[in-house]
Amino acid sequence: MNRRVIHSISAVVLLSSFAAAPVQAHFLFVRILPPAEGGRAAEVYFSEKADAGDPRYIDKVASTQLWAQTEPGTFRPLAVAKGADRLRAHLPIAGSLSVIGVLDYGVLARPLQTPFLLRHYPKAVAGKPDEVNRLRPRSETRLEIVPRFEDERVLLTVLRDGRPLAGATIHTVDVNLVGDELKTDEHGQVAYTPPSTGVYSLYTPYVDKTPGEKDGKHYEEIREFATLAFTWPLVRTDADAEAVKLFEDALATRAQWKDFHGITARVEADVDGRTFSGPVTVAADGSVELDAEGEPVAEWVRDQLASIAMHRAAASGDASSGSHPVLRFADDDDDHPLGRLLEFDGGQFASSYRVKDNQIAVVNRNFHEQDMTITVLDNERNADGFYLPRSYTVQYWDAETGRLARVESIQDRWQRVGNFDLPKSHTVTTATDAGLSLRTFSLFGHKVGEGK
Repeated sequence: MNRRVIHSISAVVLLSSFAAAPVQAHFLFVRILPPAEGGRAAEVYFSEKADAGDPRYIDKVASTQLWAQTEPGTFRPLAVAKGADRLRAHLPIAGSLSVIGVLDYGVLARPLQTPFLLRHYPKAVAGKPDEVNRLRPRSETRLEIVPRFEDERVLLTVLRDGRPLAGATIHTVDVNLVGDELKTDEHGQVAYTPPSTGVYSLYTPYVDKTPGEKDGKHYEEIREFATLAFTWPLVRTDADAEAVKLFEDALATRAQWKDFHGITARVEADVDGRTFSGPVTVAADGSVELDAEGEPVAEWVRDQLASIAMHRAAASGDASSGSHPVLRFADDDDDHPLGRLLEFDGGQFASSYRVKDNQIAVVNRNFHEQDMTITVLDNERNADGFYLPRSYTVQYWDAETGRLARVESIQDRWQRVGNFDLPKSHTVTTATDAGLSLRTFSLFGHKVGEGK
């Protein structure tokens, strides 16, 4: 096993000696991402590893076809969308699966070189090891790396037209472009132990000496690459202490209603031209009372005020109690503009977060039929130095199709009364296929309840 760093020079030697690929060290990788903004997705990159793509070649790889396998032997075609530097396909929010694809890159004919058809077979797996191990190869895929996950290693099998390929070379690449070179045995298999946690990108080459013609261009051989991407280990149940601290520190910066005994005020609301006004009470437990039974505008005000009270409610415990959420870093992207992705274990919803500048910047949740993302645009500091939301957006996607259903833009303004920051106004603008909706309310004459 030859541990190595994959520099551009060595990549040039590899590709020129084997495939004379159109760019240095670029292969077609597909990667299954953790649930985040818009749910869970598979992304396709033409790159050195399964992370970010090369925008110069996005049009060349845009015809990639993808299939998802959630049940052994059943392959469902995926709708593939083209981005600036990658392709993207929506996936179910949870469950074990594989994603496999095919791309005929085209015929490459260079002066004084053998003309060849370049073909890629990208693949990725994610989920529980025993469930991933039950997934099947795709019979139509001519070159494929099939993994079997064991306790401390991955058993890799290279298949060519469904049969094990002896003597195949598998190259592994980690997030730092460091990897190993493996050789399959007479059974087409080789064991691999990833040296550390993280995302691994594997590729294997094959030359088919069958000549042919494609798109009016003659070729003498087919040069193929099969790739495989996975996260090691496939499943984690432990917490990252740094992620937990990052999240808890961000929670501690939020303005809260401590020793809250309720408020009364007068509300004026407007929902798409329908108005309502009257007294309102927010009780100490966060429940809202409005004297307007069955009035649609009042019902909306009640729901919004209850949500605001819930989010401002003081936490019932603290870190000293020994109770901590189970959070871990979901990826290695610590340069994300909105903060590194934190995966949350437990709770009623599949959730993830991003923390930026000691503030929660993004909240992702799944509500069975829809995925939701809250993105904070602007916070303000109160008199005590804690943060209050000022403006944020909420996007909703259909969990099955990934179609964007609606976008809400929210603006909150606050009024200091005693030791509390109380809602002064709340405005929600909603955009859907049906058009734009504007809903707003303002509170006046706030009075804070007194404790016994």
